[in-house]
Order: sequence, then structure tokens, then C-alpha cells
Amino acid sequence: MADLFSSQSDDADTGASRYAPLAVRMRPQTLDDLVGQDHLIAPGSPLRRLVEGASSDRAGPSSVMLWGPPGTGKTTLAHIISRAEGRKFVELSAITAGVKDVRAVMDTARNDRDLYGTTTVLFLDEIHRFTKAQQDALLPGVENRLVVLVAATTENPSFSIIAPLLSRSLLLTLKPLDDTHIGQLLRRAVDDQRGLAGEVTLDDDALDHLVRLAGGDARRGLTTLEAAASVAIGKATADDGTVAGTPVVTTDDAEQALDRAVLRYDRQGDQHYDVISAFIKSIRGSDVDASLHYLARMIEAGEDPRFIARRVMISASEDIGMADPTALPLAVSAAQAVQMLGMPEGRIPLAQAVVHLATAPKSNASYKALDAALADVRAGRAGSVPDHLRDAHYPGAEKLGHGVEYKYAHNAPHAVAEQQYPPDELVGTNYYEPTNYGAERDVAARLERLRGLIRGDGG
Repeated sequence: MADLFSSQSDDADTGASRYAPLAVRMRPQTLDDLVGQDHLIAPGSPLRRLVEGASSDRAGPSSVMLWGPPGTGKTTLAHIISRAEGRKFVELSAITAGVKDVRAVMDTARNDRDLYGTTTVLFLDEIHRFTKAQQDALLPGVENRLVVLVAATTENPSFSIIAPLLSRSLLLTLKPLDDTHIGQLLRRAVDDQRGLAGEVTLDDDALDHLVRLAGGDARRGLTTLEAAASVAIGKATADDGTVAGTPVVTTDDAEQALDRAVLRYDRQGDQHYDVISAFIKSIRGSDVDASLHYLARMIEAGEDPRFIARRVMISASEDIGMADPTALPLAVSAAQAVQMLGMPEGRIPLAQAVVHLATAPKSNASYKALDAALADVRAGRAGSVPDHLRDAHYPGAEKLGHGVEYKYAHNAPHAVAEQQYPPDELVGTNYYEPTNYGAERDVAARLERLRGLIRGDGG
């Protein structure tokens, strides 16, 4: 059997040679070949109009902002957009390019437009890495339509792209690829003449394993498939260099190619906030298994364990509160343990705290009570402190009536004295309304008796 790539010929249309990586060779050539982004490629959609050349209309978008996770087709879309007749493709990376490079592209694009009628498609990868000044340098070219800017970013453009540039661009959000999409791409790559051209076969278990390893990233899935195919061919190759039959890529081959799944997580971007949000909401919703899943994702991605511990402490008061008064001390202890132990051992007390919080009864009554009190204070319902509660330790305080007729609670029956504590305008106001969940059920009954004794009116 021939070498793995011997059946491949140079692809003049894509510029990808038979020696290019599999992910490059298998790059879709048209919108119809694109997988997993049906919401963007429907007939008449702005993206399809742009690809088909309808953007030459002055009313059409002159530039596109592609936002999505790695391996979802951002670079592919840029290439497809550039394929329209009369277009030229130029690629820059914000990691290495600067204002000088941008201006050089704009100057060339102006000449190509004026002399040859050619439209330049400028693909700028990782645009969020450009500073504000560097992004400003793109504005004249976009405003005057010297280029069709196709910018790709994995970070939320609302936070990473300047407003003038964002307002002049069509924002397209690419969705993460699911397992079905990745499986479809891998099967296509095995059989397609641009891919492995049937040089190997892929068993079902290996396919499932490769899909899991991809983590929704098409590029990573194809790269791992290529490596696994090389492993399978290597095993089937005899000493004389011949290969008997068609090698089968197995799970073992895939594991040798890459033994750990990719985890999509950016510690300073959307995933950081999305995963911690899902973590807290899972604890609040009492789903212990989902809570542990998100905890594992953060730990595996290298999230700061102190950040996780702080969120656990907040959850203990915000979502459990007086329904289980032991939750906060346990969360604080877990945070201290993480500080003292470090990682990876710190994951153990974190797991204990998360399980406790997720399975505990829930109540947000205590912090809701404070929020209600804060709202009154901010609205001006503060009032004067009653005279009998004022500081009376200094000479002359008694003449002002401070501390006079104050009832020392410990001298009263049950250590509860009947007297006014709030300012006059807040007498009878109830902020704390305990639930009937967990330990707070007992607090509710006790609170009713306390209010009755203090106010002398049965509550």
C-alpha cells in the first residue's frame, strides 16, 4: 500500500498540498460543505449574500466579525468569503501583525481596487489581541471599503472590539460543534480524496473516542485522526515497508495519538464566567452531579482554586443561609484547607464543600432581608436612633436622655425585653421572612415568639 498521503494530489483551489495537515486539506470549499452552522448559511442570509458577492451593494455589510470557539469554522468562512469572483485573500494574525502591516495591506488593496477592480478580503485572526490603537488603524479601510475585513475572535466582541469597528461589521456567532458534527467530519476525512482517501478504516469505538477527544473542536479532531491513522499504518507496516490490507484505526491507536481530551476554557474570558455561573446555579438547584462536573472542569482547566473557594463561600450564605447554618463554616474551612494544602490535594475539601452545599436545604431569606433593609436606608427611611438605645457612656449623656429607660435584655424573662429597637418610622417592619426549609423551619417558629415578646403585641 502506498504512503498515507501518496494518493493525494495538490489542491490548486485551496492552496493545500498533499503534505498539508489533514485539517487544512479537508477545509470546506463552499458554505454547503460547512458543518454545524446552519443558522448562518440559510438561503438569503447575510453571510450567503456576502459569499455570493451581494455585498457589492452599498447597503450590504462591508466587514464581518466571526465570534466562536476554536475549531468551529472561522478561518474556513474567511476562505469561503474570499472565493467570490474578483476577490483576493490576505491573512494577518493579530499576534504578530501591527499597524504597519495593516497599512501596507490597505495601500495594496487600494491599488488592486483602483487598477484591477479586485476586492481584498483581509482575514485578521485573534483580533481581540489588537490594542485599541491597532483596531483604530482598521477603520479607514473598513469605512472606505478598501477591504472586506473578516475578523475572528474567541472572546466576546462586546468587550474586546472597539465600538466603531463593531458597528461597521456584521457580527456572526458560530456555535460549538456537537458530537454528531465532529463524527460527520471525521468520517468524511477518512473517505474523501482530499483526506485519507480510504487508506485506513475507523472502527466505531475509535470514532467515539476521537469525538470525545476533540471536545467540539473540528481542527483538533482531524489532527488527532491523522495522528491515529499514522499509528495504525505504522503498526501494519512490515519490515520491507509494505502494508498488508487496510489498517483499522482502533481506540488504542487514538489513545496513543492523544491521551487527553481538550477542555475549552479561557480563564479570563466567557468560559470563565459561563462555567462558574453554571457551577453556582447547579449548587443552587441542588444538582450535586452537575455541580461536581463544573468543579472538575474548572480544576482541570487550571482555574485558581482560591477563586473557586470564594464562590463556594458566597454560595453557602447566598443560597443555603440559615436553612443549614453549618454550610458557611464548612465552606470557610474548605477555603482555608485549599490555601494550606494547595493543589491537587485542595480539590478534596472543595469537593466535600460542594457536595454539602448542593445537597443542603436552600434559603436566601437572610440576604434578601438585608437587601430589603438596604433599600429602605437608600430611600431615606433611616430615622433617628431611639434615645434609650443611644450611647450613654460619656458625661452628660443622661441629661440628653441617652440610655434612659433602656431595658437590659438579660434581666428580662427568657433574656428578651419588650422595648422599641428600630427608628420610629420602621416600627413593625419585618425584613427577615424565614422559609420552612431545613433548620430555618425552627428559626421561623422562634422568630414569631421573639417578635411578639419584643413588640408586646404578639408580633
